[in-house]
Amino acid sequence: MAPNGRTMTTAKDPDAPFWRRKAMKEMTREEWESLCDGCGRCCLNKLQEEGTDRTYYTDVSCKLLDGQSCRCSDYENRSAKVKDCVTLTTRNINRIVWLPPTCAYRLIADGKDLYWWHPLVSGDPDTVHQAGVSVRGKVGASEIDVPDRDLEDHIVSWPLKWPKGAKEKASPSKKV
Repeated sequence: MAPNGRTMTTAKDPDAPFWRRKAMKEMTREEWESLCDGCGRCCLNKLQEEGTDRTYYTDVSCKLLDGQSCRCSDYENRSAKVKDCVTLTTRNINRIVWLPPTCAYRLIADGKDLYWWHPLVSGDPDTVHQAGVSVRGKVGASEIDVPDRDLEDHIVSWPLKWPKGAKEKASPSKKV
């Protein structure tokens, strides 16, 4: 979060998007939920190195992740069905070190703006997939099919990287 507790402060401009004029803690539930871009990266199983905070992503998804939409198939009941599902809040957002760099919650908390492919900017929920930010087509397996002891065999680095063209401020002229 920016030092003043706001993200990309434009509080003087009432026409600015809510994520630029409100602190995260001031957002309504609907606004907060809309920050999720639907990439599904946070729904990949992760391994944490013992003795460090280093996180390794795998290409193994949560059992509730829909690989096509990259959304939770039972969002309302996810915490009851997945014991280690993390609910992002304004209180824990700065303590969760494993959020991918493309995550809107991470970007806004760090005082940055959303990118062209975010549905709140583009107006289209498919741009997150077109930009290559989502996990669509990249999930190797569901956690249902991969025992915990085999997760190390599924470590991948792409969830911690920005896809080519995704950091552009405007939609690239060529198809991504």
